[in-house]
Amino acid sequence: MTSVRWMMKGREFVHCNCAYGCPCQFNALPTKGHCSAVGAFEIEEGFHGDTRLDGLRCGMIAAWPGAIHEGRGQVVPIIDIRATAEQRGALLRIMSGEDTEPGATFFQVFATTFETMHDPVFAEINFDVNVSARTASLNVPGWLVARGEPILNPVTGASHQARINLPDGFEYDVCEVGRGWADTSGPLTLSLADSHAHFATLHLTGSGVVH
Repeated sequence: MTSVRWMMKGREFVHCNCAYGCPCQFNALPTKGHCSAVGAFEIEEGFHGDTRLDGLRCGMIAAWPGAIHEGRGQVVPIIDIRATAEQRGALLRIMSGEDTEPGATFFQVFATTFETMHDPVFAEINFDVNVSARTASLNVPGWLVARGEPILNPVTGASHQARINLPDGFEYDVCEVGRGWADTSGPLTLSLADSHAHFATLHLTGSGVVH
């Protein structure tokens, strides 16, 4: 049982170093044998106990030396500078997998794979994502700059649309697949180019994805 009830509805953008589609989404090993990723989400409606989370944004920079499930990962959590002390605490509990059933959300699953949790960053998060258009822009000054775009047909140049549906997934129900670019600073310095990105609508609780 979870100790504090929570829920969030919103939109996310996640970008990693794998080939388009990302083998991890299919329980396969990462394209290059290791995983590096950035991500952000905006909460349109949410709460943690009596603390409202509406309108807040969060992000992360993460890396693993092998496949995610093999552990030994590192993460830099990023929390909206606008969040109050109560909201910061609530968001960090959710992102750390607290108040969540084991295996229920990607926050909780990923938390079990991190060997190093760097100090959280409280910063301005400039974020815009259009899930259906497969576009996103993300800028955390001094920490992270990223963007997402549609995959293009190599012959015609037209936008290519592909989706992943995970009926029993721990992150989303359906995501739109695209590509992304990112550069980061700080304890995890990454440079990702023209590799997998996905865009999704989120509806999560301490018990998992609401399908």
